Amino acid sequence: MSVKRDAGLIAIEQSMRLAIRDAVNRTSRKPFAWGGVAGYDQLTAISQALHRLPIDTETSYLRHLIRQIDRALEVNQSLADDVRAAHEWLCRIADCLHYGADQAPPPAATVSSHEVRQAMNALLARFRPDPQEMPAQAALECAWHRLWKAWSSDLLACYDVPGLPADNLHLEAFFNRIRKHERRISGRASTRPLGWLGAYQVLFIAESEHDLLESLRQVALVDYQTHRQRLAQRESPRQQRYRLHHDPAKAIQSLLDQHTARRAAIAAAGPSQGT
Repeated sequence: MSVKRDAGLIAIEQSMRLAIRDAVNRTSRKPFAWGGVAGYDQLTAISQALHRLPIDTETSYLRHLIRQIDRALEVNQSLADDVRAAHEWLCRIADCLHYGADQAPPPAATVSSHEVRQAMNALLARFRPDPQEMPAQAALECAWHRLWKAWSSDLLACYDVPGLPADNLHLEAFFNRIRKHERRISGRASTRPLGWLGAYQVLFIAESEHDLLESLRQVALVDYQTHRQRLAQRESPRQQRYRLHHDPAKAIQSLLDQHTARRAAIAAAGPSQGT
């Protein structure tokens, strides 16, 4: 007769499967966030963490995943290296154009369109990937040459206008943060209706801030705690994805530490705990 496994261990293993699924389905946020590169790194961190698992009956399922993960990493290693190199070249292009999402654009007086054109032409001359061995880099080179030939004059015009930034990435990032916040607090997939009034929409319900606070205090504490717990449960998968995307090694190790602690608790409680 088969023994029913512990529900806590099954939940942790489910989280591990979701982490693997998230790694192989990472989306991209172009132009600088490439999901394929981040997903490969995340899958590598998962593999390294699983290889450190001890040989035990309760770890057999997780150790069974190692073979499939290692095979996926081995099959896609050359492609991942090619895509990673293409991403590095894209970052060099952005640096040459003085773009960047993490740093403010320099003042227009520090660089001219002629200087940027010379630097870009020199960078183009150094980039000669092999189409047979480096398909991702070759595709980037083809698109780079085509766009630079067609749009270089329009791209370079901003460097000769005092005070005009070289890109609008900071402004786009600001609006993306606003839309993300509105989706989170409203539960709606589309933010277009919310864009009319924004986060201040709730203020129109009350005549003053004092009246608004009084209305909020009328909610029973038990109801608030119930809905707050429900919200925390709904937010848990998103928070786990956030941890995986920002520090996959630490997030996976945290799951494995929970698995280890649960196994120790089951062993200390005796055979009846796992049934």
